[in-house]
Amino acid sequence: MYQHLTMANVDIALPVGKVVCIGQNYQDHIAEMQSTTAPEALFFIKPATALVPLAPQFSIPQQQGEVHNELEIAVLIKSRLCKADYATVNDAIWGYGLALDLTLRQVQAKLKQQGRPWEIAKGFDGACPLSGFVPKNQVQHPQQLDFSLSVNQQLRQQGNSANMIRGINQLISEMTQHFTLLPGDVVLTGTPAGVGPLQEGDVLTLELADFFSITTQVTA
Repeated sequence: MYQHLTMANVDIALPVGKVVCIGQNYQDHIAEMQSTTAPEALFFIKPATALVPLAPQFSIPQQQGEVHNELEIAVLIKSRLCKADYATVNDAIWGYGLALDLTLRQVQAKLKQQGRPWEIAKGFDGACPLSGFVPKNQVQHPQQLDFSLSVNQQLRQQGNSANMIRGINQLISEMTQHFTLLPGDVVLTGTPAGVGPLQEGDVLTLELADFFSITTQVTA
């Protein structure tokens, strides 16, 4: 069962809540998806049941088409936020980690074509493998964080939070105009270019600046 952890593998005294995500927050990912930049933010939610530990392994669905990696900086919320300004957002952050926004890409594309909601492509059980979190007071410059994903020792995704279209505090503030965030909720901040299919047996290495490197494996 998933529980929020520090990178020291110690429980964090927060409940497990929902995951609120922003799409299209890196220009290079927008380009690779042959999409266009919209003035309004694209927000969506994964349920708490999507959360699973990132390591030592996580599973992906079978017979539902390609499951794509989307590496993202994750933010753990420690206090209630509703229609919050930037300063209030900053005070409500517990810490930072990494997540995979797993996506059933062909399912998503079909639902988009039909003009239907695509939650089942993003919110299925296990759709958000999540690392432990680094406490906020250890991260001096959250808007200058390098992060990367290698698959079978081949670099697949590499980004820096400085390249976000909407910065962390801004996007969380905008989220809270629509969705109240509660203690234990997690915010995903968008993915850079390099999304692609994962296969059973793939070995993944995820790195967040100088804070941590995690190796995990994909199972069926």
